[in-house]
Formats: sequence, C-alpha cells, structure tokens
Amino acid sequence: MRTALLRAARVAAVVVAVLLLPVGGAAISAVATFEALNAPGPARAVPAASPVRHDPAKPTAVVVVGDRGAEVSDVLAPYEILAATGRFNVYTVAPQRRPLPLTGGLDIVPDLTFDDLATRTGGVTPDLVVVPALPDDGEPSTAPVTDWLRVQADRGALFLSVCNGAGVLASAGLLDGRPATAHRLRVGRYEGRYPGVDWVHGQRFVDAGDVVTTAGILSGIDGTLHMVERLAGPAVAADAAAAVGWRHHRAAPAVTTGIAVPDPVAIVNAGYRWDPAVIGVLLTDGVGEIELASVFDAHGGQSLAARTLALTAGGAAVRSSHGLTFLPRAGLADAAPSLDRLVVPGVAAAATRSFGQVPGGPAPEYLHDRSGFAYDVALADLAGSIDVATARWTAKALELPTDGLVLEGPAWPLAPTALPVVLGLLSAGALAGGARLLRRRRRGP
Repeated sequence: MRTALLRAARVAAVVVAVLLLPVGGAAISAVATFEALNAPGPARAVPAASPVRHDPAKPTAVVVVGDRGAEVSDVLAPYEILAATGRFNVYTVAPQRRPLPLTGGLDIVPDLTFDDLATRTGGVTPDLVVVPALPDDGEPSTAPVTDWLRVQADRGALFLSVCNGAGVLASAGLLDGRPATAHRLRVGRYEGRYPGVDWVHGQRFVDAGDVVTTAGILSGIDGTLHMVERLAGPAVAADAAAAVGWRHHRAAPAVTTGIAVPDPVAIVNAGYRWDPAVIGVLLTDGVGEIELASVFDAHGGQSLAARTLALTAGGAAVRSSHGLTFLPRAGLADAAPSLDRLVVPGVAAAATRSFGQVPGGPAPEYLHDRSGFAYDVALADLAGSIDVATARWTAKALELPTDGLVLEGPAWPLAPTALPVVLGLLSAGALAGGARLLRRRRRGP
C-alpha cells in the first residue's frame, strides 16, 4: 500500500512539474490580459463639457460610469439608442468628471457629475438610470455609485442594468426579492453572493417593473429598446432599432446557455498570446458610439486576442455623433511605428477616407466601409484577421446573435495553441534530464 502511494505521489509530482511552465505562464499572461481591459490611461487635461441644452419637457435618461470605468458596449450602445430617438435628455454621469476607462482602452469624459446632474435638471430625478457592468462591482470603491443609486430609487427612478450592471444594483440592495438576470459567466457567482435575488437564466432581459435587467452585453440593446417602448411607444423603439441597424428587434434571439466557463479558444487567447497584435483605433469627430464600441469590444475587449490603442491625428479630444467626449491615449504619428494595424471606425470616416498612411505605420483600414450592424462588421473582420473560433467566442461573450452572420478566415489560433505543447515538452525534457543527472550522481564516478 505504501509503495503504491509513493508511486502515485511520484507520478503526481512529475505531472505537476511538466505542467508548471505552461500553466504558470498562462496564469501570468491571463492576469495581465484581464488587467489591461480596464487599465486607466495617462493623466490628461479634462476638456470642457459638451454644450447640450436641457429640455425640461423631455424625460431624462442617464448612463452611469464608475470611478474605475465601465464596460464599453454597456455604456455606448444604450446611450446611442436613447439619443437616437430624440425623445430624451441623455447624459453620461459619474461621481467625478475626469477621464474614465472603458474596456479596451477607450477613455470617456462623462458629461456630468452626480451633483452637476442635479444642477442641470433643477433637482428633478432622472426618469431612467442605466447601470453598466463596472470592473469593481461589489467592492467598497463602488460606494459613490451605489449610494447615489439608492437615492434615485427612493425618488422613483426606473433602472436598466446591462450585463453585470445587475451586480451593481444587487450590491446596492435594489434587486432583493425581484427576478433579475446578468451575463452567463457571472450569474452563477451572483446567486451565491446575493441570495435574496431571484436570478433568472436564459432570458435576454427580465422586466421587474421599475427595474429591468439584461443578460450578456448586447442583450442591453434589447433591454434599452424595451425601455424606450415603455417610455416613448413601440413606433419610437422600432425606429431606434432601425437607426442603429439592430435587426433582431422583437425577434427574441436566444441567450447563450451552458456551462459558465470560457471556451477553450478564450483560454488559449488569454493565456498564450504573449505578444498580441496592437491595433490602433483612430478616433474621429462624429463617429457613432456603437461603431466605436464594436471595435474596442470585439477586438480589444472580449476576444482577448489583441490590444486596442485609442489614437487621434493630433492627440486632441473628439466628440462622437451624439456629443460624448473621448480622449486618445496617444497621437497617431508617435504611435504609428508600434502598430500592427490601424483601424478607422465609422461609416462617415469610410465615406471620406481622409487619412493616409503615416510614415512607418500601417495603412488605415476603414472598418465600416461595408453595410450591416456595426458589431457584425467588426466580428467578420475579427474572423478574417485573427480566426473564426475567436470570432465565434467573441459573439457568444457579447450575446450577439449570429444568424445570418458570415465568418470567414483561419479556423483556429494554431500558433498560440502550439505554445503550451512546446512548453510542456520543454518541461518534460528538463525533468528527464534532471532525473538522468541525479541517477548518475547516485552511482558515483
């Protein structure tokens, strides 16, 4: 019995030794990959707020951004939909007005602080508060947000959470005793953390009266259109869906279900792309908010396969089609030599093609020069430039319906997949060599 246990222990030790290098390297790489998603940018001057006239005759909708930023699509997709209707005063709000990171490295300067909002509206409570996923939900650092949310709830505001924004509402105690949903990769964790909430699986959104929660990231589009329909009517919601190219309105696409763990390709991308491609994303005035989000989330966020770097031609701030303020992290001329690709988002930019190739840098690629929903175009580009498996994983993480979506390109990330195999063989070789040397020493000269 003792001999068998010793043999088992030796085998286990060998297995651990062989896996130590590939698994340890993957763990270090994965941590760095996920930390980069919400990493803040450099210190920069804060530009003046966009001059927007508040119309007291319209309902007010606000999209919250936390002190550590938020998920890029959770913020920008609801914002554009609400703004596109023309029926709301729409603002981004935060505890402080300073550059805040959205996933993928896009820095937004919120329109207003919470106090500025009260001044702008004359103390009137916003009609709708949109809560995106925050990187620190459930942590004490979200207190300025959760405290403010409780006050708005007491004053009768409606809430829409997008993706893991449900965790922010739950941590504020605003979902207790209610049905709610969240992203499939987090809802199981929330069930243990917030047992007072009736967590729902497999629905794109759950309407609990004064609180609507949505599942994965782009389920927030369905939730936002649902709120528009409630507040402004079905015709307005249908027009808003058409304006942003969301062809799934009222189609009730399925929500991804199954085991709540990343796909193998996500593990490969996060753990074994040790030198990921750097994609410069050139920001231009008037770009659509959803167009921006589609690039930063598909390429620099959910795919885990590349890094996106926000640039402008002169290093100055830009304003999007509905007035949001974004800051670049570098100027185009300085960053160009370090880029693997240069992508220019937006239909308007594709129409003008006003940027040429910068010396030492890649030629600009006008991503949205083809028709279709912005994320469909971004996913097709991801499949062609990276691989189809990564694009399919990214669609699943985004909760983007793939019916009718054509993805063509390499089938699988072969080079990153080969890396752990090579590392395992190196570990095994080193272990065998060490064992052989030890046996020689034991035998003596």
